[in-house]
Formats: sequence, structure tokens, C-alpha cells
Amino acid sequence: MPTDFRFPDLGEGVTEGELKKWLVKEGDLVKQDQAIAEMETDKAVVEIPSPAAGKVLRLYHGEGDTVKVGEVLATIGAEGEEAPKEAPKPPAEEARKPSVSVVGELPEGDIVVSSKPAPAATVAPAEILATPAIRKLAKDLGVDISSLKGSGPGGRVTEEDVRAATKPIEPPRPRKQAKFDLYGYIDREQVKGIRRSTAKKMMESTLKTAMVTMMDDADVTELVALRERIKVVAMEERKVKLTYMPFIIKAVVMALKNNPYLNASLDEEASEIIIKKYYNIGVAVATEEGLIVPVVKVADQKEIMDIAAEIEELSKKAAERKVDLGDLKGGTFTITNYGALGGTYGNPIINYPESAILGVGRIREMAWVKNGQVLPRKIMPLSLTWDHRVLDGAQAAKFMGELVRYLENPELVLAMH
Repeated sequence: MPTDFRFPDLGEGVTEGELKKWLVKEGDLVKQDQAIAEMETDKAVVEIPSPAAGKVLRLYHGEGDTVKVGEVLATIGAEGEEAPKEAPKPPAEEARKPSVSVVGELPEGDIVVSSKPAPAATVAPAEILATPAIRKLAKDLGVDISSLKGSGPGGRVTEEDVRAATKPIEPPRPRKQAKFDLYGYIDREQVKGIRRSTAKKMMESTLKTAMVTMMDDADVTELVALRERIKVVAMEERKVKLTYMPFIIKAVVMALKNNPYLNASLDEEASEIIIKKYYNIGVAVATEEGLIVPVVKVADQKEIMDIAAEIEELSKKAAERKVDLGDLKGGTFTITNYGALGGTYGNPIINYPESAILGVGRIREMAWVKNGQVLPRKIMPLSLTWDHRVLDGAQAAKFMGELVRYLENPELVLAMH
């Protein structure tokens, strides 16, 4: 019997994905667990394995299509079997079955499945206000009068209501996309993939947080000199490119430990602030398709070189769209380094449901007053956005002050384990 392979639940709240590439074609023989498609979902491209061995009888979606979780991707069967021309729709009982993921069926736990049909709920019919003549008209025209919303006085069903229910619903006409507006020619690009995911995430953050941004500068002259001294060793001994980000991450963690409300989230239903006792730092990575934020887990327990190696590996996977979904989850605080692209100050948007995000600008040589003298110094611009529902300006300012102190004194950062 053919197997209808539905787009599985990948977990982490994924509800849909974009079919990037078929790895098989109709007529191919596949093995169980063989990858048959690449799906882009939640900022990552994942390979979808076949649930059974057999022949690919039919593929129901084209590359670039958006597929909902539960929709049939393909039908797999034996030689000689046939598949329907259209993708099967899930029967009503399928909605009651346990979800199936790429790692198998979810445990049923205490779910009891009965072979007897559930008794239909008894619902008292609402009173229908209509004259006998209107009721007869509805019966003659085959209209269920109980489904109508009356437009007459007091909700009374009128003749117009009944006749309107018999008019066929016209299908929406295809929308014509103009190639120009009032001022000239234009191009249109469909919002999908990472851009669509980012748009949803940013709008969610804007609607659900009370964002405030403050800015400061750090004199990182000593940090620049320190990195210059040890980056050669990092490359020779660890084959790792040492950037400033590992130092920034360690400094952020040190400041977060003294200012825990920036490493928190708000549970609105319970009216509770959830303070995280672990430090998973997200690092925004710019790719050709958009922004991806892999997470360095338990950053407080890792040394500078280890963080540098992990960032390099995660950034490479993100650029190649091979980053694991688990590497994009669990963040408690995010850092976005737009300075790598030439920016200075910014107004970064919180990576909801986190309570704060740090924006880092490009290091510039500037005239700086130090110990009463004007000296050329290396200055790093910092922009901190926080959720004013979780913490106040005084706490944010204290965090920023400590962060600046750690960046200005990198030996304190190196001493942290």
C-alpha cells in the first residue's frame, strides 16, 4: 500500500517550510531514511528523510513552494502501485493521531484511543427569527435557514438573506501585478525564506516589548593591542581566526552575571520575570539570504579560543545554510556586530523573548581625553536596547558601565573561566 509522506513536525514551533530542492524525482527508488528533499524552515535548511523504502510514485510540490506541516510531500510505494494525481487531504481522524516527526512518533503517554465513535455533542438550536413564508422559501431553495445571519430587525431573516445564500461565490480573480507605479518602473520580490521569518520575528518583538536604546563608547586600545599579539598564536596553534567577538561575549557574560535582568524574559500570563541562570549568547550572522542568529551555548564555561572556534564554525554553517535548528535556539542575550559592515551606532531590535540586545559598531581611531591628555585611542561604539517592562534605565546603565570597564581592561576578561 502506498505511503503518503507528510511534511513532518520538526519541533521548535515550526509550522511551515519552503521546499528548496528535491533530491529525488518521480520513479526513483529510495531507501528508508534517505534524504529526499531540502526544506528551509526557521532560518535553516534541513534534509527531510524518507519514512519508508520504495519507489517515488508522485511529488506534489514544486521547488519554491511553501508547505504546511502535515501536508503531503510525496507518495512512496511499490512497483506497479499508483498514486493519486492530487495530494491527499488529511482525513478527520488524522488530526487526532499523534504527530510524527523526523525522529519517529511522539509518545502517546496517557492518551486512550477508543474504537467506539465519540457521542455527538448536543447543542440546543438557537431561535431563528423568520416568518413561515421565509422558512418555506428557504426550504424550496435548499437553504439551511439556521446558518443565516438575519439582517432584519432584531436579527430576523429576510427574503434578501435567503436569496443571497443561493448566489454562487465567485472565485477571486488573479491579481495583476503592475510593472510600474505613478513614478516609474518597479520590480517585485516575494517575501519568503529568511526574510519572511525575520519580518515576523521583528514585528513580534516590536509589538510585545517596550524597547529603549542607550549608547556608549569603550576605549578598546588595550583590547586591540592584545588581540594583535595573540591572533597569530590562535591561527598557528588552533587554526582559528580570532576576532573581537569572543572578547565581547566574555565581557557581556561578566556584566550579565552582575545584572541578571538583562539575561531574562517576561512571562506575561504568569506576570513573572524569568531570570536565566545560564548564558547562551546569540551572534547575528549576515548571509546572502538574510540574518541568522546561531547561539553559543554556556558561554560562561568556555575560554576565548573555544568561543572563537565555535563562532567560526557556526558562521560557516549559517552561510552555507547547514546550521542545525538546535544551534538557533535557546539564546538568552544577543549581540549584533554591524560594525563589521562599517556601521557605528544603531537601534537594534530585541530578539524576542529575550530582554536585551547589544549592537557593536566599528572601531575607530579618535582623539580621546585620557588622564588630562588628548590622545589617539581606539574607540568601540556600543548600543544597548532593552525591554523596559523587565528592567529600568538604571539597571541598563549599570550593565553598560560594567561592560565598558571589562572591554577597556581585557586582562579581566582573560582571567574569567
